[in-house]
Amino acid sequence: MSDLTCLSLSQLIKAIREGRLTAEEVMAGYLDRIDRFNPEINALVSLRSREALLAEARAKDAACAAGSPLGSLHGVPIAIKDLSEAKGLLCTYGSPLFHDYVPDFDDIQVERIRAAGAIIIGKTNTPEWGFGSHSYNPVFGVTRNPWDLSRSAGGSSGGAGAALAARLVPVADGSDMMGSLRNPAAFNNVVGFRPSFGRIPTLPGRDAYLNQLATLGPMGRSVEDVVALLNVQSGFDPRDPSSFESGPISLTPEIAGKGCRIGWLGDFGGHLPFEAGVLELNEKALGVFQRLGFAVEPVRVDFDMERLWWAWTTLRSYFTAGSMRDFYEDPGRRGSLKPEILYEVRSGLRVQAADVYEASAIRTAWYQALAKIFETYDYLIAPAAQVFPFDADIPWPREIAGKHMDTYHRWMEVVIGPSMAGLPVAALPAGFSTTGLPNGFQLIGKPRADQAVLSAAAAYEAATDWLARMPSLAQDSAG
Repeated sequence: MSDLTCLSLSQLIKAIREGRLTAEEVMAGYLDRIDRFNPEINALVSLRSREALLAEARAKDAACAAGSPLGSLHGVPIAIKDLSEAKGLLCTYGSPLFHDYVPDFDDIQVERIRAAGAIIIGKTNTPEWGFGSHSYNPVFGVTRNPWDLSRSAGGSSGGAGAALAARLVPVADGSDMMGSLRNPAAFNNVVGFRPSFGRIPTLPGRDAYLNQLATLGPMGRSVEDVVALLNVQSGFDPRDPSSFESGPISLTPEIAGKGCRIGWLGDFGGHLPFEAGVLELNEKALGVFQRLGFAVEPVRVDFDMERLWWAWTTLRSYFTAGSMRDFYEDPGRRGSLKPEILYEVRSGLRVQAADVYEASAIRTAWYQALAKIFETYDYLIAPAAQVFPFDADIPWPREIAGKHMDTYHRWMEVVIGPSMAGLPVAALPAGFSTTGLPNGFQLIGKPRADQAVLSAAAAYEAATDWLARMPSLAQDSAG
């Protein structure tokens, strides 16, 4: 068998179950690749020792030989995003305040991933506390893009996206408030899926009800692999009151395009600036859907997008101030917070109760506007990023197409629509710039239409070859 790290997740699982590969062989193959390429990319952090991981893999093989029931991810190596807790494993949140924090519990999704038989090898790098769509922090440094090591891998699931692109892991988890599963997917030529809000439960911390902007989700090298992890992560848990019961996703790509209509949001009627080439790349992807039988046409949502941006930033900063206030008000810890977090907290502390109510009302109106659009269209498509992967040595793009970005996150405004509506959205590759940099688009579905979105995504994947491509760095040993 050629380099096993090039196998899809489903191929890997099948090979282990049929005895053509052992979990120990799989682990050794991935660890060898990590040793070779991770130092350059810095996608994986807090890695467990080789000896401990190989011992756990041998235990998986012994269980298989003994005829024990096997989980759906039996023997699969996986690294958890460093914003989720995994028992016994360093969890820094990318912050120097937690440089030595080792939790004695698992987040709900980590419990499920372990129970499915996966072997947790370490963490994937993230920005400090997940703020910003560029994965760097003072604890572990910068994650670099495997397609061009001088470029950003995106964020906040940038470590996950880069690790997938370089074949350092077969599948990865992530999380998404402001495109953190979608931007890294676009920047690394992989798949990210932001599920309907509540499909994947999480330990809610101090606030279980008010903040409904972020969600966990899967990333992978194929839609099928994403679905395999999503089915492990999903389902009701009584510890998360926003979670709901959901059956396993079963893909039906062969019927996805029949009679379906797609609305192309583009630059939202000229509201958003884009780096040259991004929109053109997305429009080529629209042609793939047309060839698959989808009717595709431009659409404009009748909504004041600046009003939506105000609502988004009001809620985001308000929730940030609530969760980070203790750190901010402690002079001994405030200096350890990055400028973007300080900006969010200071903005949030100025928010009044009436502002929160108004922002929630705007969010409701936005949901209703999209619901009206979905009476005509089955899916919407928008770019997943407004720029190609940028210089990894800058914190964020200050300008796009001559337009100044007035905040650290304005350059990724294109992703806020699905977040505010809690809609399912798959981030898929659209191709490459003339200089070889990836970008992608968001395939947005109706409320809780996760299966339909993923089926349409699988049909698109089958009609393209983008996901079969690897960075030249990754091809060095993969063959």
